[in-house]
Amino acid sequence: MIKVSVMYPYTEGARFDHAYYRDKHMPLLKARMGDACKSYTIDKGLAGGAPGTPPTYVGMCHVFCDSAEAFQAAFGPHAKEILGDIRNYTDIAPVMQISEVVIG
Repeated sequence: MIKVSVMYPYTEGARFDHAYYRDKHMPLLKARMGDACKSYTIDKGLAGGAPGTPPTYVGMCHVFCDSAEAFQAAFGPHAKEILGDIRNYTDIAPVMQISEVVIG
């Protein structure tokens, strides 16, 4: 099992529409990826590690798939549409990481 994490770094004055991300973007990704997307989670950053500091990431998602190859095969044909939707909820450039899930 792998986890694809897409993280949006906190940037002062940046725009991130959490409702759109939750209600439109992630359901779009799930619909396009179909069964290759086993599940996903969404995180909303609240604070940094020290009191009064902003979160490192304002938002992020984690998409679970059987393998990196399964993710690429399902995401690739729809990448233009999914990535094109980013402008509808944020002006932050996302950071992406693929990880092996060691304990689930």
